[in-house]
Amino acid sequence: MNKPTPCMVWLPADHRLLGDHGHQMPFLLLGDKYARAVKVGADCQPVMFPLADAGQIPDLLPLVDGVMLTGSPSNVHPAHFDEDVADPSLPLDPVRDELTLALIKACVHEGVPLLGICRGFQEINVALGGTLHQRVHEVPGRMDHREPKGAPYDEQYAPRHAIRLAPGSVFEAWAGGPEVMVNSLHGQGINRLAPGLDAMAHAPDGQVEAVAVQGARTFAYAVQFHPEWRCWETPFYNAIFDAFGKACRQRRSLRLQAADLARAGT
Repeated sequence: MNKPTPCMVWLPADHRLLGDHGHQMPFLLLGDKYARAVKVGADCQPVMFPLADAGQIPDLLPLVDGVMLTGSPSNVHPAHFDEDVADPSLPLDPVRDELTLALIKACVHEGVPLLGICRGFQEINVALGGTLHQRVHEVPGRMDHREPKGAPYDEQYAPRHAIRLAPGSVFEAWAGGPEVMVNSLHGQGINRLAPGLDAMAHAPDGQVEAVAVQGARTFAYAVQFHPEWRCWETPFYNAIFDAFGKACRQRRSLRLQAADLARAGT
């Protein structure tokens, strides 16, 4: 018996230089924890198009059933929201920006399931017209949302603070209540919310922690925290990926039906 074609989720690559100073080479990277969360939590196959550019989106997007925008050490270039770089020591990834900001708009337009995490959350806000705090910890009244650098990963990704979830939202349903604890590993965050987004969760200091794309035809959510970290161990995180996977399978079903109809018409 033939196995059903797996759902495929596109995870854009990071572009980074690795190696000793003066002997660095360019690499295309994807964090294991993101790919593993898609495979285990969403029950989908993570895929990469390592050298894809924005011009190829119309050809590549129809091949997949969802898109997940991962976190990254790099930040969205502030030129995309009309600001100068506040901290030149922090890494940027303009090649990723060029792809993902266009990919977000294509996903929303085409009804492709979309999940953004950390940098991906910030990319969605910027792509749809919002702005970012480049240093949340320097904003009056805001907490320091950064992880303890140098600590073991279990400590870095441990629950750090509660978030308050929008009443009646899918996030409240996934969490099983109006409030839930999450991890926190970010220096940047939403300043002005994009006009195409609704805030779905806030930290105790008012920082937006989750968003939904207004009027989306399918799953289109993003979170500032990191539910990919051992998502199968945390019911709230697992529920996010389970819902994303279901949306991707619905997309696959529609995609295969359209292909069958096209073949029947030839």
